[in-house]
Amino acid sequence: MRPVKLLLIEDDPKISAAVARGLEAEGMHVDVAYDGHDGLWRAQEGGYDLIVLDIMLPGRNGYEICAELRRAGRWM
Repeated sequence: MRPVKLLLIEDDPKISAAVARGLEAEGMHVDVAYDGHDGLWRAQEGGYDLIVLDIMLPGRNGYEICAELRRAGRWM
């Protein structure tokens, strides 16, 4: 069984590092995006199983990212 591929979109470096470490310790593959634009691009292109999405992000907020993904039919 392959590990879960997860995208963490969080702009605070300390929080993102701590969350990523915890998820990786559970066997997940974690990629991190630090702003809304990069997060949306990665979410659309990366083939992720799961996204952990902050709401208040620079560039595009979490609500906008979620709405854009849903409009495109992406339900990860």
